[in-house]
Amino acid sequence: MKYMLMVHYLDAPTPRDPDAWARLSADEQKGVFAAYQAVNQTPGVTSGSQLQPPEMATTVRVQDGRTETTDGSFAPTREAINGYLAYEADDLDAAIKLAAKIPAAWTGGAVEIRPFVEG
Repeated sequence: MKYMLMVHYLDAPTPRDPDAWARLSADEQKGVFAAYQAVNQTPGVTSGSQLQPPEMATTVRVQDGRTETTDGSFAPTREAINGYLAYEADDLDAAIKLAAKIPAAWTGGAVEIRPFVEG
């Protein structure tokens, strides 16, 4: 089964937020980078990319045949997806185990797992 793992930073410290990132020691920062590298090297993982912040998003809707665009994310900024990866796993338990290794999951963020529709 193939799963999409969507990373939500929420309160997780990242280099994008220098004040929050500075709360981590140099060893903790290295640990976060090493953990992301290990996740990306896991067999079955297709690495995604980090996304620009939600304020860089454009939301598109079509109403009455007209395309309308809105600056910003559809979801509240706090809940926006910040990165993603795909994972070919035996089952949901394996995907959960991998998601738990993603630093955002254990530093104040979350990882949402959704299976791809197959067939």
